[in-house]
Amino acid sequence: MNGLMLVARREISTQIRTKAFIVGLAITAVLVGALAFAPKFFDTPDSYALGTVHSQQLPLEAAAPDAEFEWRSFPDEKAATEAVLDGDVDAVLVNGTKVITDGEIETELGVLLQSTHREAKLGAAGVRIAPLQMESVGADTRYEAARTGIAVVLVLVLFMLIIGQVMMVAMGVVEEKGSRIVEILLSAVRPWQLLGGKIVGLGVLGLINLGTILVVGLGASFASGFAADFPPGMVGIVAGVLLWFVLGYAFFATLAAALSSLVSRQEEVGNVMTPLTMLIMASYFVAFYATNDPTGTVATIVSFVPPFSSMVMPVRMAATEVPMWEVGVSVVLMALAVVGTLTFGAKVYERAVLRTGARVKLGEVLRAK
Repeated sequence: MNGLMLVARREISTQIRTKAFIVGLAITAVLVGALAFAPKFFDTPDSYALGTVHSQQLPLEAAAPDAEFEWRSFPDEKAATEAVLDGDVDAVLVNGTKVITDGEIETELGVLLQSTHREAKLGAAGVRIAPLQMESVGADTRYEAARTGIAVVLVLVLFMLIIGQVMMVAMGVVEEKGSRIVEILLSAVRPWQLLGGKIVGLGVLGLINLGTILVVGLGASFASGFAADFPPGMVGIVAGVLLWFVLGYAFFATLAAALSSLVSRQEEVGNVMTPLTMLIMASYFVAFYATNDPTGTVATIVSFVPPFSSMVMPVRMAATEVPMWEVGVSVVLMALAVVGTLTFGAKVYERAVLRTGARVKLGEVLRAK
């Protein structure tokens, strides 16, 4: 492991000092922070559709002059319940005593209803009154929009980081092979140490980028107040993102190193990397589809299939509640796939990285003794 860590430290120290890395990290931090504050600057006035059943409208406009309220009247509670479940109204005041909603009521709206109800009753009777009873007639959808938004952001972040770091691995392998530096390096370390060190070193840089995005994004979200809409379990979501990035990166980076070792010129990297790039793109599109239907059959099945699971499962974990046994099984399967890929990639890299000149065929490398 000493040789592997020596190569990893070399990769980290070489890349982390470059202006491109520093400037890119700074730009990423600024953009993430700006996105977290964007909803605050482009926020539109709150708008609510409310209903009544044998109740008087509450003076919500006086309590929240910046918000917009639209009232509808329903003949009975049954009709009001159907309207709530259909999404026609956000909440309905029934008999002046309770409020029915589809899932838990939005915090701001609940406070407005309770405060104006209390003021109206005190003004009329001058006595202490009971608060409105909040009754849900459907599933809890408070965090549905926030979960979907987080899932979409995660898809983009994972895709950009994985494909970016994977291409860095491929270009680094070809650069060392084309300049014959690899021959000098392999006189001091073994091929698997050189391969593993490069993957680990560039993976650490990817984790630095991902950590910056998470820290700046969460910090700016708390500063802007946007974090109030976050669903419970954000710690688990963040931990899951880190774990799945490591697994996905290890899988794709190993294949990238193996495939790029077949060529000696950087102009040929694009051609030899096409199958892997298509596989990453396919994982991205499936994961993006899962943001809209995280509990669907397609998303559920694919979240167990490596390497698609490296993007689909973290998206499912962010978009909905996923049983822990499903996450555990998916992690084990992906880890086994990574081990198999490392074995395959190390064999190809060792046999091809010293063969300069024309492009080496993969089949020829696998048949070589």
